[in-house]
Amino acid sequence: MNSFKKTGLVIASIAFAAGAAAQKSEQVKVIASKNEHKVDVFIAGKPFTSFLYPDSLEKPVLYPLRAANGTVVTRGFPLDPKPGDPTDHPHHIGLWFNFENLNGLDFWNNSYAIHQDKKNLYGWIRTDKVLETKSGATGVLAYHANWTNQQKDVILEETTRFEFSGTGNQRIIDRITTLKAIVDATFTDAKDGLLGLRLAHDLQMPATEDQKFTDDKGNVTIVKAGADKVANGNYLTSAGKTGNDAWSTRGVWCKVYGKMGADSVSIAIIDHPQNLNYPTFWHARGYGLFAANPLGEKIFTNGKSSKNLHLNKGESVTFKYRVVIENGGQTISAKQLDMIAEKFAK
Repeated sequence: MNSFKKTGLVIASIAFAAGAAAQKSEQVKVIASKNEHKVDVFIAGKPFTSFLYPDSLEKPVLYPLRAANGTVVTRGFPLDPKPGDPTDHPHHIGLWFNFENLNGLDFWNNSYAIHQDKKNLYGWIRTDKVLETKSGATGVLAYHANWTNQQKDVILEETTRFEFSGTGNQRIIDRITTLKAIVDATFTDAKDGLLGLRLAHDLQMPATEDQKFTDDKGNVTIVKAGADKVANGNYLTSAGKTGNDAWSTRGVWCKVYGKMGADSVSIAIIDHPQNLNYPTFWHARGYGLFAANPLGEKIFTNGKSSKNLHLNKGESVTFKYRVVIENGGQTISAKQLDMIAEKFAK
């Protein structure tokens, strides 16, 4: 064998070994705090996220989320504001799960910014039990919560199980949530739901026209088109929709991607075939809201059809989602996401 062939084989072997090493599962540690309403998740010894459920929050959240290289991929505001963070929509915190209209109560938009005299129009998700924490190749966190009105009357019981895993350049969250009706419960078709994530500034789309934002104190900010030099994100769905065209369309998955520092970073949300109204509609906004909402059909189809989910007392519904965060020289491809979605479906 000549030296060129030998060299080629050596290079190929090194590349294969490097690829295999990059895909090796990292150990996950899930550690519940003894003093705070918090559960920390570490992958490969590095912080990945925390499950936060203090009484001061109107819903439980995973916050912040980090890529494998440590880059925070969710917005800091309002819990830990970063310089230049947009301050719109203070209810957008990390990764969360709720809905705009359940029995007439708005769970989605509730936050500290709502005046007390209007709080009766909003619902709360109150976490009362951490059911399980487990470390290993796959980390597990399960909890129980109640969806209530302001008087703490329970409408739904929620049981959620998170499974966390990761490799050298990838982080995965599987979320399985079951909602059981304690009284008759109706999710009236609405835009804001169901699984939501607020993106870091870098992963927002560059504004192509002037944008107006009002913060939690009523201050108005005008962002001129082209003035934001940080935002460089874009969307792509499994159906091939990109940018602002992803909004209101259906797809098995949707990813947002962009440059954060020296790396390309992507976050993908993957729907599951057993979910209601599969494949989901994407409530993916250029300003940084990234959500999967199977219960917003009326607005997403301009009133052509709707999906009002009703649960009789004692009935339940389950939703399953996978979130994939990846960093590296290039973002995860559509073909790779198709394969991950196929595996998730099984």
